[in-house]
Amino acid sequence: MNKINELFANKGDKKLLSLYFCSGCPKLDCTGDVIKAMERRGIDFIEVGIPFSDPMADGPVIQDAATTALRNGQTLKNLFSQLTAIKDEVSIPLILMGYLNPIMNYGYDAFFAECVASGVSGVIIPDLPFKDYLDEIKPVADKYDIRVIMLITPETSEERIRFIDEHTDGFIYMVSSAATTGAQKSFDEAKQEYFRRINAMNLRNPRMIGFGISNKQTLESAQANAAGAIIGSKFVTLLKEADGDADKALDRLFAALAE
Repeated sequence: MNKINELFANKGDKKLLSLYFCSGCPKLDCTGDVIKAMERRGIDFIEVGIPFSDPMADGPVIQDAATTALRNGQTLKNLFSQLTAIKDEVSIPLILMGYLNPIMNYGYDAFFAECVASGVSGVIIPDLPFKDYLDEIKPVADKYDIRVIMLITPETSEERIRFIDEHTDGFIYMVSSAATTGAQKSFDEAKQEYFRRINAMNLRNPRMIGFGISNKQTLESAQANAAGAIIGSKFVTLLKEADGDADKALDRLFAALAE
């Protein structure tokens, strides 16, 4: 069974916590150590960013991380090498998050084959058109048993959400707002209504809520309305401040989530 499906099938009442970071940032060679520290500290699954020069869905924090990683010399090929080196030391699901252009340039079959070889269980491609997913990506991903996770936002129609739910597997990434990534202090009533609306749809796939989670209030709100929460910008900021020391960044993150 794919590790993502296994995680959600066996989680029971536990609310999951996933973290995102950009590979190759703040240091080129810190990727493996960051992943191992996250697993050691109880993170349930990890989104590993593929740096790209034009990350349209990302706010300034993750854009800056991608720029730093590219300047450090990070490439998709090097990322696969970094993941392969720690494959036997990591048991939690790893999900690559990146834009379509680098994956297309790598070649779809070669990309998904490398995912298997390096221990990756899923991918998130924010700018992937759903038709291209169905026609070009899904057949190759299914061949390699890699889950392609799709995003929904408050603007996504019910018809579209149900179509995504029918044609994907693993979980649905529920973006808290239509804006770019970035920490928020609270989720307003409009976002709460969005959460309730999606809950009422009784979708087949579990959902994870991401974008804007940075403190106790936003974390608890996300966990109350989904299978768990995904934190990106907040951890990326803390990891940069800690100069790549993941344990120090995690200490500060857990402290912030308790406030």
